[in-house]
Amino acid sequence: MDLVLKLRELRRHRGLSQSDVAHKSGIGIKTLSSFETGERIRSMKLVQLQRLLRAYGVSEGEFFGTAIERLLEPWEHQHEEALDSVVAELRALPEPSQLVIMEKLRLAIDLARDLAPAHPSARPHERHDERGRAAAPSAPPPRGV
Repeated sequence: MDLVLKLRELRRHRGLSQSDVAHKSGIGIKTLSSFETGERIRSMKLVQLQRLLRAYGVSEGEFFGTAIERLLEPWEHQHEEALDSVVAELRALPEPSQLVIMEKLRLAIDLARDLAPAHPSARPHERHDERGRAAAPSAPPPRGV
């Protein structure tokens, strides 16, 4: 999420009008509006950003980390949360069990790669290595067969 969108959506998420934020931050409404449209985002000073973040009740760490993006776009991060949950459960197991499951996961990933259709930009006769990258070119399939 870019800075402009993040600022605008954070204000909206907090239920604040531009007038509310201008009053709380000491930044003019026109200036705030120009930041939210991207018109003057390049000229924003650090102190202005800090004032806006205080008005929104957000720390700089939260704003520049993933916390705000997860708040504003939870649908974009659902797969990360599911993966984090699986990893946490795996780490809670005894080490021998972790090793067995990790080996099984590697096998499952290899199988998924083998069964997945070729990358859309790949030609039908191109081979791919274990990471899906095009391997050394092979001879095209024979014609007329």
